[in-house]
Amino acid sequence: MTKKRLGAVGVIAAAAIAVSGLFVPSANANNTIVVWADGDRGPNLEKVLKEKGDWVSGYTITVKSFSNFDALKDAFDKATDASGPDIVMGANDWVPTGAKSGKLAPITLTASQKARFTAGQLFDLTYKGKLYGVPVDVNNVAMIYNTDLVKTAPKTFGEMVALYKANKASKGLKAGLCVAGGGMSWGAHSIFSALGADAYQFDSRDKIVYNRSFNGTTFGKNVRTHLLDGKKSNGFLPASDAGCKDNFLDGKVPYAIIGNWEWKDYVAKGFTMNLMPVPGVVANKPGKMFGSVSGALLTTFAAKHGVEAGAKSLLTNFFGSTDGQVRYQKVEGRPPAEKGAALDATVSAAQRGFGAAATLSSLPQIGAFLNNNAGGANYWDSAPAYWTAVLVDGKDAVVEGNKLAAIWRANTTAGKADL
Repeated sequence: MTKKRLGAVGVIAAAAIAVSGLFVPSANANNTIVVWADGDRGPNLEKVLKEKGDWVSGYTITVKSFSNFDALKDAFDKATDASGPDIVMGANDWVPTGAKSGKLAPITLTASQKARFTAGQLFDLTYKGKLYGVPVDVNNVAMIYNTDLVKTAPKTFGEMVALYKANKASKGLKAGLCVAGGGMSWGAHSIFSALGADAYQFDSRDKIVYNRSFNGTTFGKNVRTHLLDGKKSNGFLPASDAGCKDNFLDGKVPYAIIGNWEWKDYVAKGFTMNLMPVPGVVANKPGKMFGSVSGALLTTFAAKHGVEAGAKSLLTNFFGSTDGQVRYQKVEGRPPAEKGAALDATVSAAQRGFGAAATLSSLPQIGAFLNNNAGGANYWDSAPAYWTAVLVDGKDAVVEGNKLAAIWRANTTAGKADL
């Protein structure tokens, strides 16, 4: 999943992909369950559903794919009773807005069904105490390093910067660490965190702390130390993700943050999946990546279309089962959320590696805070704006760091009402 703010884009022509012949049709005309997904998940879901056709007896499943995740979100925001899906495969931060708009419907899982997932995964798809879907896959990024340039896993952020400076000229390096997957807000959170800036704060009991943010001065000083030469960028971290993937694959960047949806591209080029969190300023205190889940979310349209019972069965029988997630993730390639699927022997080393990296250091992705703009800008816009201000425009890292801390503190405090 990418959190780049790309804007609405067009829907793929002929996006609806009917999965025909999968189920025995019923006499009821309303026997078609429509699932909406992005351009990666949709075709993969269609392929998996063709392999086994008895997930829900008496219903036909139709998958409609959109060109990318942002196009899917734009379409769902504009969906009506007539046009909307019965199930949408969306991000966890869609839940608050979808529930408030009346487009998502709550579901109830049995104790045994809940036991298939962690409490945190279920929390990700919960709004005001109600669950709105089934966790399908873990959404996160992790850092990898090029073993031709880096011989051992780095222990601190400063160690990475030192290696970059020592090899920049001789190796023709274009950057030290760049963001290949997830963009400069979602994907880059672990860089913010490694330098001292988390989007929101937790106490020792893992409870959210309101009316408090990171120390903007400490964060800004860390940025000065590791990313700047005077007021100019030292080149270690680009302010944009443009060209990162190609540069890393070409051996011109020693460290890169990649998304768990794209690891096959790196394996195909011979890169080792030595996945890890971004090291912190201090050893053994790595930066936290967003570690959330995407889910299959039930919509209120399902009841209006007369297929709510079938849609709920598809959620639990397929999306929320070990068998369903193993089959799906063999094709999709992301870390499965369901516990049994995550332990399945057929899950790849890369999928397990992303899961392990998230376990080591991750932050739940809470849309009520990240989407809020009480501080004057939401997280998604303010995060990349910081890199531009400091690394491109030459503004003071500490001054801008304190501004950012105030924005994120206000957004978190205001977002409390939406939890």
